[in-house]
Amino acid sequence: MPCIDCHTHAFPDTLAPRAIGALAQKAGSSFSDGTIRGLLASMDRAGIDQALICSIATKPAQFDHIMAWSQSVRSARLIPLPSVHPKDPHMIGHVRQLHAAAFPGIKMHPYYQDFTLDDPALFPLYDELSRLGLILVLHSGFDIAFPRLRRSDPARTLWLARGWPELRLVATHLGGWDDWDEVERLLLGRPIYLELSFGPEMLPAERFRRMLLAHPADYLLFGSDLPWTDQKKGLDALRALDLPEPLFRKITSENAKRLLNL
Repeated sequence: MPCIDCHTHAFPDTLAPRAIGALAQKAGSSFSDGTIRGLLASMDRAGIDQALICSIATKPAQFDHIMAWSQSVRSARLIPLPSVHPKDPHMIGHVRQLHAAAFPGIKMHPYYQDFTLDDPALFPLYDELSRLGLILVLHSGFDIAFPRLRRSDPARTLWLARGWPELRLVATHLGGWDDWDEVERLLLGRPIYLELSFGPEMLPAERFRRMLLAHPADYLLFGSDLPWTDQKKGLDALRALDLPEPLFRKITSENAKRLLNL
């Protein structure tokens, strides 16, 4: 059965050892070496056909390097999502550049990029992403490596979805890493894409299944956040929930194909 992982990370070969080493000090052990080779090996082991590679620009000056690398690794199996930095003075122009290069969207991370979702400086970005039909994959909830500030919590995700209804928004980590009570209260049942990484690892199976069944079937996306979780274990845990087969197909491939226009 086809499967698309909507949330992975990889780095250039020269950067991967340093990046994984630094991030692992905060995020814990990794399940790949952070390279494209390691990502593809993990995908093969898990039976995953395609994956989105989510980059994060931690400085405005990184845009050109991220875009060039994303172009170099793009393939039938790998779909890169570059990144723009919220303090980049050329942010809107860079978004247009990514659109012209046929990238499907961008990834942003409020903790590593030091912003909150409702910062007015980002309103032009939301406008342009909506106008161009680009996807915004957004780290959602808290982050293990940072203080528990509410930068991208479910309330702000709901505010963003209501304020920009045309924005193709994907909230990672089932809508809010380690803030799932608020996800259940505010996001479940609404037409907002929720990517599932860390759900299998951190939620009891019964609750995880209940949350999936409570959300619109067309708005759920399988994701692993490799290298920080094991792709195969995550997919096996999802399969073990014994979801209705049509829902399982939507989560693992059909919804992503529609979102990505594949």
